[in-house]
Amino acid sequence: MLSGRALFLSSLLSGALAQSTNPFQKYTITAPGINASFIPYGARLTNLYVNDRDGNPQDVALGYDEGSQYLNDTETDHTYYGAVVGRYANRIKNGTFTVDGVTSQIPENEHDGHDTLHGGFVGYDQQNWTVASANESTITFSFLDQAQQGFPGTIITYATYTVSAGPQWTSRLVSIPLDEPTPIMLSNHVYWNLDAFSNPSDHTILNNTLYMPYSDRYIEIDNIEVPNGTIGVVNDTILDFTAPKQIGRDIEQDVNGCGLGCTGYDNAFILDRPRYSAPEGTDLSVLTLSSNVTGIQLDVKTNQQSLQIYTCDTLKGTIPVKQSQQHSSNGSTVYVPQFGCIVIETQQWIDGINHPEWGQDQYQIYTVDSEPAVVFAQFDFSIMSS
Repeated sequence: MLSGRALFLSSLLSGALAQSTNPFQKYTITAPGINASFIPYGARLTNLYVNDRDGNPQDVALGYDEGSQYLNDTETDHTYYGAVVGRYANRIKNGTFTVDGVTSQIPENEHDGHDTLHGGFVGYDQQNWTVASANESTITFSFLDQAQQGFPGTIITYATYTVSAGPQWTSRLVSIPLDEPTPIMLSNHVYWNLDAFSNPSDHTILNNTLYMPYSDRYIEIDNIEVPNGTIGVVNDTILDFTAPKQIGRDIEQDVNGCGLGCTGYDNAFILDRPRYSAPEGTDLSVLTLSSNVTGIQLDVKTNQQSLQIYTCDTLKGTIPVKQSQQHSSNGSTVYVPQFGCIVIETQQWIDGINHPEWGQDQYQIYTVDSEPAVVFAQFDFSIMSS
């Protein structure tokens, strides 16, 4: 039975759910120098325009032109383009975990049933979120998760996206448990290409420069990208981005880095810097990505303790880029190649619920008596200095 607090929150959301929402309708929010579009299906980012060094707007997020194409993607490639992933982002070993002595089994939807990825067969990316509020520069989506995919308990999540002068995009994912203790680890799953596919000779991000000054350690993984319990140190390895480095410099050496037989980066980097509780006041950038082609620079700030970095290693040139990114002079269609994008997931430690020795429970297990789970991520855009 739901508590009084849970019934109150649930009634508020039920009112919002009564409003019909087209899951593929595009909502655009704007501020000086930036505009971003979203759809309720997965509470996902579909477009994000910022100006390049010449003052031309460039769409730097991957996606599709039509909202309904995201449904087709779910049924085919299942890229998770731009969506919120959860209730537990990333991987859970064997699809199982134990909270307060109760063991849960979640659908194992990856690697022939050996682990759970992004919440199971039907994660938050496939849910039709409700538009709870929207104005010129902010939109909030809401979703009531009633023990879906075998996760314990009911939670309400609000995804609030705001754009502001800077230009800047801010994401706040707030999840409130209504009854049982449960793991919660959400993240935005945006695919970035700061070149905006405008370089006619190279559509990859290999010449982009990546800098993660606080990522001295990483979580080691097995052949199916599940943590093996070991914490590694990046010093003197190809995973060292604690000084600015082109993404492509060492990537061909990272064989099996994204799973057995796979070349490229798909790693969880630990953020070894003080955790803070008031993210709005921070000036701490945990990641800088920059493009020499457009001059666009992205700085990421977050209250999370890890960054999952994926360099689109498994994309093979079968998905066309959006019309806003088709810059070919001869009219030929541009497709997303291998290494044609980078995903930056702000989150807690992957599979931390199965590694109590890491001390992650307070950041991954939430109850009706705890603070809400809050994933804050701020994306600041600028023109890189020459």
